[in-house]
Amino acid sequence: MENDYRPQSRQMVDMQLKLRGIVSQSVLDAMLNVPRHLFMPENMRRYAYDDSPLPIGHRQTISQPYIVAYMTEAIEPYAGMKILEIGTGSGYQAAILGYLGCEVYTLELLEELAVEAKESLSALDFKNVHVKRASGYMGWQEEAPFDAVIVTAAPEVIPEKLIEQLKDGGKMVIPVGQVHSVQVLKLITKKPGEIIEQDLLPVRFVPML
Repeated sequence: MENDYRPQSRQMVDMQLKLRGIVSQSVLDAMLNVPRHLFMPENMRRYAYDDSPLPIGHRQTISQPYIVAYMTEAIEPYAGMKILEIGTGSGYQAAILGYLGCEVYTLELLEELAVEAKESLSALDFKNVHVKRASGYMGWQEEAPFDAVIVTAAPEVIPEKLIEQLKDGGKMVIPVGQVHSVQVLKLITKKPGEIIEQDLLPVRFVPML
């Protein structure tokens, strides 16, 4: 990481994540070491470690650091875990998962964002993150099933295809709700013959297109 940003990154971890209850050391290490500013437009980089979501162009945002850490911790990631991400955006969430050693398959509907994210991930040598331009509603059938699914845009209802592509015992974290309203971040756990749904946090995400 560029030396100029190390103090901001450390402060982000200490003040925004640890104090709010993020306890996974591997997640904290990833949040400290993945250079968040490199996933943002140059004119926004000085705000990269602030406690807020930020615009990345194309009417899209990079999520607040705490939300990225919270969603990552919720799926209990481990090296070799196969993860589907819906909504690549800047590529930062995928990079966090890639840093943790997960095999990440990430879908982005907007071509410009998919190209930019792929370039950012490639520049940091994330060979275990695979970017595809496609609608998230259909998932990535060719690579299913997945150990976990992370959705970083909000549908009004949970897409059935994403549940189908989740392994038994797998987890999905997803914001659900209408645009321009408070949504609910949900944790879905798939058991044989049973889907367990748990409400986690009120959130605001861009709509899933």
